[in-house]
Order: sequence, then C-alpha cells, then structure tokens
Amino acid sequence: MAVSGGVGSAQADPLPGVIPVFPLPGALLLPRAHLPLHIFEPRYLAMVRDAMKGEKIIGMVQPYGVLDDGRPGLFSVGCAGQIAQCEETEDGRLLIALKGVCRFRIARELAVTTPYRQVQADYAPYVQDRMPAAPLPSTLRGELLDQLVQYLEARTLKADWDSIHNADDEMLVSAICMLCPFGETEKQALLEAASLPERTEAVILLMRFAAGETGPTDVRH
Repeated sequence: MAVSGGVGSAQADPLPGVIPVFPLPGALLLPRAHLPLHIFEPRYLAMVRDAMKGEKIIGMVQPYGVLDDGRPGLFSVGCAGQIAQCEETEDGRLLIALKGVCRFRIARELAVTTPYRQVQADYAPYVQDRMPAAPLPSTLRGELLDQLVQYLEARTLKADWDSIHNADDEMLVSAICMLCPFGETEKQALLEAASLPERTEAVILLMRFAAGETGPTDVRH
C-alpha cells in the first residue's frame, strides 16, 4: 500500500447543483483523495465526455439492491469529484483520475434523457469538506498504524512504510479507507463518518474485525 503525501489546497469554487453520478460498487472517493477509473461502458464514456465540456464534476455513489425499473438503488450520500486527468486509449476507452471535492446528499434523482443518471446534489451538510481536516491526536494515529500492521500481516500484504509514515493524517486515513477491500456497507459508513477522527476509529474497527481480532463490528452510517 503506497500513500502519497499532501492533500493540496481546498477548492472554493461553487459546485454544480445537478451532477452526473457513477454508481460503482466498492469504489470509495473521499475529499482531496484521488481515485483512478477505467471507463469503457458507452453510457459512462458519454458521461465523462460531457463532464469534460463543463465543470468536470462527477458524483461517485455506491449502488445497492435493484429498483422496480431494474436499475440499482443509490445510497443517499456520495462524493463529488473533479476530473484531474483524462487520457483516451487507442481503442476509445478513457483513463481518468478523480480528485474528491465534497460529499453530497442526493436531494432527488432527475428524469433525464442522457444514458447516465443525474441527481440534484445537496452539499450543505458537508461544507467542512472544502477545507483540510485538522490533524489527528497522536495516540489515534499511532493506534491506526498499529492496526494497519496487524491487518496487513493477517493478509500477508506488504506496504511502502516510508510513504505511509510521511503521509499527512487525512491522506493516510483516506488511502486506507479507499484501498482496503471492505464491503459496500462498510465503505458507505466510512464515507458518511462525520469527522476524520470518527472515520479513523471506524476504519480501525473494520481492520480489527478483518484481521480476526474481534467479533462482528457494528459500524453504522
């Protein structure tokens, strides 16, 4: 697990009220973190190309279940990301990188003619996402690193520890949340955590459970 240091500066530009959404199971985007995506389905190729013509904003949401019309349901909270990189391959696929900007609550889904889904996004509950989080208490960061060691050892995985130790708190926590193969419900709980310390405590519990140290963990969202 490699972690890059530095979260960059917070964006202050207004975000669009209507955004396209990409329902992708297990894909978690958090503010100021980067998510690489390989786009090949025609509807999502159209989504990215349309976004590139405008404000380059896409909402990442996790799907669940199946609606009456056959489409997947959408969790009520997602994260808006700005396309930071976009490359097209010779066969027409797109390789993009999203930079997380701000979480949002889906106010409503719109009836649209585009092949991709669009929603009215309410960013008001998450205005704090536009600014980097305060540092964690040193004891909580230490607990996180200790649990990460045990989690990786239990799964016989290796890590770039120089990169991990040099990463700031927010980027470290985001990388662990996004890269660890937790289930969709667990990842949604991490996304909806109210603060960085709460997200840190939640991911510690999830790693502890995954490493077999405890019984079932109650992580609510």
